[in-house]
Amino acid sequence: MRPIPTLLTLALAAAFGGFTATAINAHLDNRASAATLGTVVPTTAALPAAVAGQAVPSLAPMLEQAMPAVVSVNTKQVVRVRNPYFDDPFFRRLFPQVPQERINESLGSGVIIDAARGYVLTNHHVVENADDVQVTLADGRTVKAEFLGSDRDTDIALIRIPADKLTALPLGNSDQLRVGDFVVAIGNPFGFSQTVTSGIVSAVGRSGIRGLGYQNFIQTDASINPGNSGGALVNLNGQLIGINTASYNPQGSMAGNIGLGLAIPSNLARDVVEQLITKGVVVRGTLGVETQNLTPQIAQGLGLEEARGALVTRVLAGSGAAAAGVKAGDVVTAINGQRVDSAQALHNFEGLSTVGRTVDLEVRRDGKPLQLKATLKEQPRAVVGDTLDPRLTGATFVDLPESLRQAGINGVLVSEVARGSRAAQSGLAGGDVILAASSGAFTDLAGWRASFSQRPPQLVLSILRGGSQRGQLMMR
Repeated sequence: MRPIPTLLTLALAAAFGGFTATAINAHLDNRASAATLGTVVPTTAALPAAVAGQAVPSLAPMLEQAMPAVVSVNTKQVVRVRNPYFDDPFFRRLFPQVPQERINESLGSGVIIDAARGYVLTNHHVVENADDVQVTLADGRTVKAEFLGSDRDTDIALIRIPADKLTALPLGNSDQLRVGDFVVAIGNPFGFSQTVTSGIVSAVGRSGIRGLGYQNFIQTDASINPGNSGGALVNLNGQLIGINTASYNPQGSMAGNIGLGLAIPSNLARDVVEQLITKGVVVRGTLGVETQNLTPQIAQGLGLEEARGALVTRVLAGSGAAAAGVKAGDVVTAINGQRVDSAQALHNFEGLSTVGRTVDLEVRRDGKPLQLKATLKEQPRAVVGDTLDPRLTGATFVDLPESLRQAGINGVLVSEVARGSRAAQSGLAGGDVILAASSGAFTDLAGWRASFSQRPPQLVLSILRGGSQRGQLMMR
C-alpha cells in the first residue's frame, strides 16, 4: 500500500488545522498583520436586480442582525521544539537563549448559537490541541473561551464564552435547502474581520471527498477562504443553515477561491451539539456489518445489472443488522430511500446516524429485491487489548479517524500502549495503524474485535507507522 495520500486536492481554505499564523509561508505572514484590521471588506452580493418585476431588497438589514453573532476565534498552542541537543545539559548551559518551545497560533471563526449560555459553535480543527482559545466579538471585546467538547469526524466543536449582551443566530432547517437557494457566508478570511460573501447553494448532500470526515456537505459558490473555518452560512432570513469548513481547490489552499465551498449542515451540527452538551461525547449508531464494493464480475455473479451498492461480507453477532435478518452476500442498494452506491456511502450514512435510529434497507438477495428494517446500535469506542488476546495486553485500540478512512485506509488505530507492557515489549506503539492481522479479516474496530473469536496460534500484525513506514510485528 502507498503512504497515506497528502490531501493535495483540498484547499482547506477554512482548512483542517485552521488558518495557522506561524506557518513558514510569506503569504501567511502577510495575513498575520491583516488580522488586526477591524474594517468590513465590501462585497457585491450575487443577487439578481429584480425577481418577477420586484426589486430585490438589500441584504444589509438581515446582515445587521446576523453579523454580531459571528466571532473571531484565535488559538494558541505551545509546541516543544524537538532537538537532540536540548537533552544535553552542557548545550543548554552554553545556549540558554535558544528557545525550546514555540507558540503556534491559528485564526478561525465561530458562531454564537445561545446568547444566554454563551455557546459558540466552531470547527474542531480550529480549536484542536489548543492551550488557549480567545474569542473576539463583533463589538471588539476579547474574552477567554472554555472548551466544552468536539467531534473530529464531523469537524464540530463547542466552546463557551463568559460575556453578556451577546447576539445569537437562530438555527435553520438545513434539510429544506434546495439547489439554487441564495446563501451568505460570514467569517474572518485572511484575518479580515466581519467579511461577507454571497452565492447560491450549488449542491446538497455532497460526499466522496478524500481526506475529510463523515460527509453530508452543503456546497456553495460563496467565497470561503482561510480563516472562514467555523463561520456562518446563513439564508436570506438570517438563519444559520451551515458551518463553513473547507473549500476545494486542486491548485492548493493559497490559489484562491474557485467557487467550491463546503459547509456542515445546521441539522447535523445541532445533533452533534446536543450530544456534546448532554453526554460530552458523540456516540454513533452502526448496523454491525462489514461491506465491500462490487466489481462488475461480482455483480454479474450475483445477478445484478450494475455494480452498485454495498456487498455485505460479514454480519456481526448481536448487531442491528443481524436482528433485521441481513445476511452475508446481501447487497444494500438504498437506505431510507437514499441511494447506496458503495461500501463507503453506507459507512458514511451510519456515521451520521444516532443510536436507536430505525432505518429501511433496500437489499438485493440472490438477485431479488428485499425490504428490511434495522435499528442502529452503539459503536464501541475503544477496545482494551487483553480482552482480545493476552499478547495485546497494554494496548488500547480505537477506530481510525474518519479522515484516514476517507483517504482509503482501513484498519484500527493503536491509541496508546502502556510502558513496559507485553504489547510494548513486542514493539507495538501508540499511533500505529493496524492494517491486517493473522487473527482474520477486519476493516474497523468492531471487525477487529470479532476477528479474535478464535485466538490464532501466532499473532502477526501488519502495521503502518508514521504515515508511511510499513512493517510486520510478531506479538509474543
